[in-house]
Amino acid sequence: MARRNGITTGRDNSGTILDLIRSAGSVSRVELAARSGLTEASVSRIVKQLLTDGVVAETGRGVSTGGKRPTLLELNASSRHAVGVFLGDTRISYVLTDLAGRIVASTESVGIAHQTRSAVVPRMVRDLETLIGVAGVNRSSVLGVGVATPGRREISGYLTRTHPLDYAEWAWHAIEDDLADATRMNITVENDSTCAAIGEFWISRAPATSSFAVLNMAHGFGVGLVTDGDVYRGSTSNVGEIGHMVLDVDGPECPCGSRGCLELLASPPRVVEKARQVDGLADRLGISADNDEWEDYERIAVAAMDGDPDALALLEASARILGAALLSLTNVLDLDHVVLTGPGFDIAGPIYARVVADELDRLAFVHTVHATAVRLSESAKHSSALGAATLVIHQQLGGFRRGPGITTELPTPAAAPST
Repeated sequence: MARRNGITTGRDNSGTILDLIRSAGSVSRVELAARSGLTEASVSRIVKQLLTDGVVAETGRGVSTGGKRPTLLELNASSRHAVGVFLGDTRISYVLTDLAGRIVASTESVGIAHQTRSAVVPRMVRDLETLIGVAGVNRSSVLGVGVATPGRREISGYLTRTHPLDYAEWAWHAIEDDLADATRMNITVENDSTCAAIGEFWISRAPATSSFAVLNMAHGFGVGLVTDGDVYRGSTSNVGEIGHMVLDVDGPECPCGSRGCLELLASPPRVVEKARQVDGLADRLGISADNDEWEDYERIAVAAMDGDPDALALLEASARILGAALLSLTNVLDLDHVVLTGPGFDIAGPIYARVVADELDRLAFVHTVHATAVRLSESAKHSSALGAATLVIHQQLGGFRRGPGITTELPTPAAAPST
């Protein structure tokens, strides 16, 4: 069986140098030493290995500061590739990226809802092979496959999805094992919001000292956190469940056991539910209980962007509730900026960004000290899949080190926990 990667929590020195080259675009060895705090000898040793591996290339000469003009380095983006997969209920999204996180090829297929793992995995394998083949990429350059999925990590090490199907059927470790056996490739499964955060850090060339949140909206909400250039995972890698932040203690009961959670108040399914209660809106937009819920949400988003007052009011109300959740997060963490990503923002992202930015500008605890910028991801539709691919790049090229106490092989559970 191909090796499965463990959860990662920090960066080693080679990953630090790689991140600095990525964020700078082009940079000299002397600059790398100054920015990393490493000695010039250590930087030269790391760079030599990166050059030997073909991951980094020398691209010319910089400006002289009195002596010899320094040699500049940059990523050799086409030298390596990675595949990212978003494993969703309604769709499976695939992206093939280069080392810089640029999408080389992408595709989609039917999601996993009401299907067994034994039926889906062979289809995924065929899709992966087709994706790589159509892109014309040498398979040997593909570092591995990252799979982004909602779910949680149990304390026992048993990884599960919060999915209506059988718990053990879609256990994360089972997905890893099946795909590793079928593809003979490195497989990594990670939380979709954490993947989105890693992707934003990598492809946006964020500084290695960045602290920001990536809010991912699909059918629900999740948030990935980057603090000083590291993705924060908490004590058991179960960070980011902002969808279950309680905003109304007397609100509707949530499956998680709480009341008034963000997902029950402002998620796309809730927007669709409210739209059905607005006189004339459902008929005008063709919204029906018989339709796919996500398609109805996209109808509302398109109408809102076109200026329909009822649709716009619904999304602005959703955005204000989301803004309240992000306000609490920002007040606790003192973030540089917030990135909105995920398919929920693919159409109506500008509406959400405008309303959320206004909430933070007016009410954030630190608004008189510094602004907390709000921006839309440049790749909202593919953010989790793209982040899963960049996670593979980080792991395989030393971008992160393994956290303490996390092994590469997970124990097999005696039984799946009840829900």
